Amino acid sequence: RSAAIVHGVTGLIGNTPLIRINSLSDATGCEILGKAEFLNPGGSSKDRIALYLIEQAEKSGQLVPHTGSCIFEGTSGSTGISLAMVARAKGYLCHIVMPSDQAIEKSQLLERHGATVERVAPCSIVDKNNFVNVARRRAAEYGADDTSGTRRGYFVNQFENPLNSDAHYRSTGPEIFQQTNGHIHAFVHGSGTGGTIAGVTHYLKQQVPGLMSFLADPQGSGLANKVNHGVMFAATEREGTRRRQQVDTLVEGVGLNRLTRNFANLLKPTQGDSKGKCMLDGAVSVSDRDAVRMSRWLMANDGLFIGSSGAINCVTALNVARKLGPGHTIVTILADSGQRHLTKFWNDQAMASLGHDVNAPETLDVFE
Repeated sequence: RSAAIVHGVTGLIGNTPLIRINSLSDATGCEILGKAEFLNPGGSSKDRIALYLIEQAEKSGQLVPHTGSCIFEGTSGSTGISLAMVARAKGYLCHIVMPSDQAIEKSQLLERHGATVERVAPCSIVDKNNFVNVARRRAAEYGADDTSGTRRGYFVNQFENPLNSDAHYRSTGPEIFQQTNGHIHAFVHGSGTGGTIAGVTHYLKQQVPGLMSFLADPQGSGLANKVNHGVMFAATEREGTRRRQQVDTLVEGVGLNRLTRNFANLLKPTQGDSKGKCMLDGAVSVSDRDAVRMSRWLMANDGLFIGSSGAINCVTALNVARKLGPGHTIVTILADSGQRHLTKFWNDQAMASLGHDVNAPETLDVFE
């Protein structure tokens, strides 16, 4: 990062380090690199889209600072925290709607950032009370009694807003290319909104001939099956053992059983590809068991305290490294820290009650 003085907290967003994950790299003979997005000031990669989307809304006249205008969004937590931080820095209010089954510390962080937090029961996106739909409705209702029209409600709409992936196309992708000097063979990431994997994949594939991009998908999500076989399906649906409404997994922030606009763009044929292949080269479905195991492995062997999405990214990166063989460079994203998951994913008692071994595995051979 630059040693120069930056202007406010938003000046700290981006230009995060790319770190070698030593234990995984040494074991595979590949360079497995993690982009430390948890070092953004808001604690996650979502700082990038929060700043970019708000700035674009200002340029288009949809938002004007210090007018009592409010930013609304439906989020599992991290995007909300980033929006609340940027909103405060720029002179806006913030109202976040989130599913009630997300870790409580995310709500607490939002409140400390000055946001209004509305937790709603988890339900399908087709339900009017889904957290995304409630946020959209709250934005439309806000300022309705302001005859001057200056006090506005702005709905970010991260799942369907193409500016989401554009933020990563313009920042995260170029940073990775510069940091690796273009020497990269594969990119690995999960998909919540689809913004990061879409933006980074589009940029890197334009810059690096032959680059491969792989989806890391948690159990319960149908995206991996969609990428690999063309059909949206998750095995947990067949087994009839669902614990959660949206996606049956311990992992928060990634995995869906529907296609967002950002992710759907990855399934379109690559420009100039006469065979009609999509931009993703494969997907790996990661079990909750392996997500927990990888998080504990990285803490014990690398001192990395990462969240659940970063854990499934690293499981997938390990899988890809083994398939490609030694000598390849694989980049993934470490989206947030384990500090946001203390009451759930990083709560050993809670994990043990679900039958998961919370001890660090003795060898990477457990990841088959």
